[in-house]
Amino acid sequence: MKNIIVPNDEERQLIERLRKRSDANAKRMLRYLDMPDLSRTPGSPIYEIVERVKTIPSFGSFDIIKVPEIVPADISFDLFDFEPDHPARSKSDTYYADDTHILRTHDTVFWYYYLNTPEIREKIANSESFGALCYGKVYRKDEIDSRHMNIFHQIGGWYLAPDSEDVSSDDLKNALSEVAKGVFGQETQIRFNKDNFPYTDPSLEVEINVKGTAAEGPARGEWLEILGGGMPKKSVLKKMGVEGYSGWAFGFGVERLAIASMALPDIRLLWSEDERVKKQLVLGRVYREVSKYPPVVRDISFIVPKIFVPNDYFDMVREIGGDLIEEVALIDEYENDEKFGANKKSYAYRITYRSLERTLTSDEVDKLHKKVVTETKAQFDGEVR
Repeated sequence: MKNIIVPNDEERQLIERLRKRSDANAKRMLRYLDMPDLSRTPGSPIYEIVERVKTIPSFGSFDIIKVPEIVPADISFDLFDFEPDHPARSKSDTYYADDTHILRTHDTVFWYYYLNTPEIREKIANSESFGALCYGKVYRKDEIDSRHMNIFHQIGGWYLAPDSEDVSSDDLKNALSEVAKGVFGQETQIRFNKDNFPYTDPSLEVEINVKGTAAEGPARGEWLEILGGGMPKKSVLKKMGVEGYSGWAFGFGVERLAIASMALPDIRLLWSEDERVKKQLVLGRVYREVSKYPPVVRDISFIVPKIFVPNDYFDMVREIGGDLIEEVALIDEYENDEKFGANKKSYAYRITYRSLERTLTSDEVDKLHKKVVTETKAQFDGEVR
């Protein structure tokens, strides 16, 4: 395997601009970018899954490419056939470092960078085949619960060959099978379903039967989607300057596989520094709770302008409570033009505070919640009720 690191001079300049800003959004993005890349942190199950994929024999000749974490929005969306009204383009779903650059939302963006490396341009000129893997952090604004974080890890790979090699959907299925069995074991039961991605056609998803893995509880014996893939569209490759090539590609969120493998009750455990937790984070071993510390619940109700974006609110709550925020659940929303005005709306959320490592005190939570109230007023022009 050859390691390829894409120059990130533009990214460094964008980060410097973020550092000069004083707004809350810039500070959040800087903190997210500074968080460790668990796919490159030995000892993490995220790292272990990536290593298992890297050692799959079929990928032995693949390059490993590392690309910037801040990328141009047009490369991420336009080149990959995202529709103009696709939700991912919205600032309510994606972190914009400026008007034209985003924190990457999918690792498939590596296609563009890989195809523009001198080594690959030369291979294309010589009608040679090639393949690559890419992995690392991606960023999407999201809800807050035990299965979702706005920072997570993906790994993707692809193989391209001249059309004369006749790469088929069977080759795609073989590659996807190798990934699933490489992570969960050779006896893993898998099945394929049709899927849809903007940049591949046909597209498939892979499900595994979690019976026989570490998963327990209601999920045991059920089918779980773990990764997706497809044949890169000729139109997408053409926009990237490549014609006369076909291939297959895959990608998946690594946390989903880690949670299934260890039956983790909370995604935050993957980031824990508690040694009692860390020593249990071993793929294939069912996680046993160190201690089930009690939750502390607080509700907040407020009236805000209708331009309010829930995902931005979740980011604010995360910023205040950090790892102590287990869930932010919508419990009520309604409009009343006579009572609130035509341009305002009422929301009510239930915030669950819980530490994975200790019991929280009411005073401690009250201080955090008071700050949530204060920032709801300041950042969202909220009238807290």
